[in-house]
Amino acid sequence: MNENVAAPIAEEAPAAPPRPTSSSFYLAMKLLPAAQRDAMYEIYAFCRAVDDIADDGGPIPPRRAKLQRWREDIDAIHAGTPPARLAGLAAATHRFALRREDFQGVIDGMEMDLERDIQAPDLATLDLYCDRVASAVGRLSVRVFGMEWVAGERLAHHLGRALQLTNILRDLDEDAGIGRLYLPAELLRQAGISASEPASVLAHPQLAAACAPLADKARGHFHEAHRIMAAAPRRTTKAPRVMGAVYRRILAGLIARGWAAPRAPVKIGKPTLFWILVSDGLI
Repeated sequence: MNENVAAPIAEEAPAAPPRPTSSSFYLAMKLLPAAQRDAMYEIYAFCRAVDDIADDGGPIPPRRAKLQRWREDIDAIHAGTPPARLAGLAAATHRFALRREDFQGVIDGMEMDLERDIQAPDLATLDLYCDRVASAVGRLSVRVFGMEWVAGERLAHHLGRALQLTNILRDLDEDAGIGRLYLPAELLRQAGISASEPASVLAHPQLAAACAPLADKARGHFHEAHRIMAAAPRRTTKAPRVMGAVYRRILAGLIARGWAAPRAPVKIGKPTLFWILVSDGLI
């Protein structure tokens, strides 16, 4: 590791956390009371920061060092000695009892992307990845939403995986462009695809046969998430209900579009977002 990487990094001035760029996520957060909304923006800023480290490219050692610094920062927050630049995240962590292991789990997930480009992982590895990069975020979020812990943890498990699997199916081409393929090896083999190199897999005529079971898996998680939210107090599930409804529509759009190239983007427009809010009684 070169000296510039190993040298201490000066404290940065506190800054307002970035606002989500996803319109559905931003809308979901706007439904929350101010304290919860601000906490979710802090969690989002953390997730965005570590995700950028994993995705930015370049030599691995300095990026690994940046993730290690985040690990130390999270430890410092939970030890009661947060760096000044993370005062907002520290306040949210204290107020909502956000768990160290969930923050560290997110970093673990980003490190999976950092160490090597994921290509056709086995199902167990894919599930671990989804737990770290999505369900761990969910476990942080349900504490902010005020859900009872057992139900909240189950919701984080199912909705996190549903959202992440939908993202994987939506972003096939984008991920392939940076050398990644999250379709699991078992489903590729069942579809008769022996390749694992992203471009070869996406050009294979049996691609749909590999994507369909993953879409079914996502639908199963959406179903369980919906059942959990239906049994929970509505005030605690406003934001996840929006995210679940939006992403279920994205998944349905992907299935209707199909998997053959060219794969046109599937997006949810503002009129649909408004309808989701009205139909679910959120406005």
